Amino acid sequence: MISRPLSKLSRTLLNRTMATQPTGQGRAANTKDWSAAQYLKFAEQRTRPSHDLLAQVPLASPKRIIDIGCGPGNSTEVLVKKWPDAQVRGMDSSPDMIETARKALPNLEFTVSDLHTYTPEGPVDLLFSNAVFQWINFEDRIPIIRRLLESLKPGGVFALQVPDNYTEGSHEAMRAVAENGPWSETLERLKPSLGPFQTPFELYNELKPLCSSIDIWHTYYQHPLGGHQEVVEWVKGTGLRPFIDPLNQEQKEGFLAAYLEKLKELYPLCNDGSVLLRYPRLFMVAVRS
Repeated sequence: MISRPLSKLSRTLLNRTMATQPTGQGRAANTKDWSAAQYLKFAEQRTRPSHDLLAQVPLASPKRIIDIGCGPGNSTEVLVKKWPDAQVRGMDSSPDMIETARKALPNLEFTVSDLHTYTPEGPVDLLFSNAVFQWINFEDRIPIIRRLLESLKPGGVFALQVPDNYTEGSHEAMRAVAENGPWSETLERLKPSLGPFQTPFELYNELKPLCSSIDIWHTYYQHPLGGHQEVVEWVKGTGLRPFIDPLNQEQKEGFLAAYLEKLKELYPLCNDGSVLLRYPRLFMVAVRS
């Protein structure tokens, strides 16, 4: 894996966030908000796809950029460094994420908004989305993406990246553990798994009528993590949350213990004690007609 050292701004963002969160506790199990601290435990690995997506954006000097689902601002920082003269804004549905982003990048404008109703005001050159659309229900994704594409001026770019790991061991294990235990009735009713993402074929067919070109690809990252518990910590910040947030503390601890044992069955240890977490991501760069 190519390692990118955290910038001074990213380190500041991480330190501030970790300092404001209860050590080892995270947020209450029934919260609907996201934890920027948990997400940023793996800030370097989570930011790398932003660099890889941005490298394929065919714009020389966009004037107005919106980071859709900006999270704690790590992807927004990547955009600002690439185009320091552009007007860059961020939006996210999580107040905790937006609060962290505002502290990290106080000179930028960040808003709390819902993608189901959000439409940019005025002409936009680049809509940049790093790891947010996997949280939108399957049937709502294409209509939202189409609406956002339609808001772009001709030649504008919609750049998207999402984890595409529904069939990975880490996520199959979540579903397997959810089916067996004192939490199974609760989780069966809530159906925390959103299912797979659209295929490249589906994305292309649905969006091409609005676009002059669409570039779609997959990248398979192999993240070396310090053992199985680190895999748990990784997914606690994202995919595991819908499974454990609805549970009481006792159920949550039991679920995490069972999940950890399942991971040990699925992921062998490397010679140095690390675990390689295979993490496929789907990328798309669409240019508005």
